Amino acid sequence: MARNRIALLFALGIDNFGSGLFLPLAVVYVTQVVGLPLGQAGTAVTVGMLAGLLVPPLAGRFVDRAGPRAVVIAAQFVQAAGALTYLVAEGAGLVVVAAVLLSAGQQLFYCALFALIADVSGDGPRDRSFALVSMVRSAGFGIGGLVVGALLTGAGPVAYRIAVAADAVTFVIAALVLALLLRVRHRKATEAEQAKAAGPLRDRPFLALIAISGLFGLGMDFFLVGIPVYVLDQLRGPPWLPGAILALTTAISSVAGTLALRATRRFRRTTAMALGAIGYAVWCAVSLLATVLPSGWLPGYLLACTLVFSAASLVFGIRANAIAEAVAPPAVRGRYLAAFQYAFTGAQIVAPAVVALFSVAVWAPWLLVAACAGLSAAGLRWLSPRLPEHAVDPNARMEVNA
Repeated sequence: MARNRIALLFALGIDNFGSGLFLPLAVVYVTQVVGLPLGQAGTAVTVGMLAGLLVPPLAGRFVDRAGPRAVVIAAQFVQAAGALTYLVAEGAGLVVVAAVLLSAGQQLFYCALFALIADVSGDGPRDRSFALVSMVRSAGFGIGGLVVGALLTGAGPVAYRIAVAADAVTFVIAALVLALLLRVRHRKATEAEQAKAAGPLRDRPFLALIAISGLFGLGMDFFLVGIPVYVLDQLRGPPWLPGAILALTTAISSVAGTLALRATRRFRRTTAMALGAIGYAVWCAVSLLATVLPSGWLPGYLLACTLVFSAASLVFGIRANAIAEAVAPPAVRGRYLAAFQYAFTGAQIVAPAVVALFSVAVWAPWLLVAACAGLSAAGLRWLSPRLPEHAVDPNARMEVNA
């Protein structure tokens, strides 16, 4: 079991290191290396993202039939193919193919990842395992971002091709580590067991959990897409500040996941998630106050605001995946966890439109994100008694077993 955990963490760290090298530069790569105009580049990458939305229903069935390990390995190779296609792309057609492959691989990966973590973790609550994986992945992504920054400084334009080639290699290495070193058994449910278990589309409380998590997830993606716009366009802050804010968030995610879990260990999962949602609303309020501060105060103040955002993200994010996994019936777990990914992919698609509200008023996107976070907190309070008790409060099950 320990060997399996080490293999999984190593593979996921390598995977995210490669993602940190290339994902933030995808559109820039297409404009600078392939040579497409910005409008075409953005459209091609967006088409790929939308195509990825077709993957979860199929991925969930693959997980239930073949097991999450096989699906995660397949996802790594699909993403490697996408990165290599970017490497040879010379026009819009291959860029679209590359974006579709990379997006499909990412969706396939996330649909199977949390089921694989659960299998490697064994029996009992998986919150700590999810926290450890989140920390390793954040650290890998952050290191990848630092490395590509150094490459761009020292190697110039050729660094873009080095980054995308290295990304492809890391996907292959991660797949080989999982294939050669990870050993987990998958028990395929019988047709009778699958027929007895309700699918996610017939499970109304689970659908509500997806919607509530999506309301919270909007804040995560708004942070990634909107903070640079807010700092540079709305506040006229220093150019280095968005990068410093992202680096601070990555650092906190890399080291504080288990600390956040320990700090909220006595709370029910839905209570901890509601606290995270309230934290997002507070982050929106304090961030908006930056508009009335002297410019010299902005760096320190916005970095302090980032601490609120990071704490809220850690408290909610770890518990959300854990509660979704606990709710899912074993016979159709793959389909449940694949459906749950729509909470975050939907938020990812909506976030740019929310950022565009800055053109209406500086307060408009902040108000919308805060309102969604508030609805998420209220929804969790309503949803809690409608979910299985063992999923909401794993401590109670442990006490009963003891």
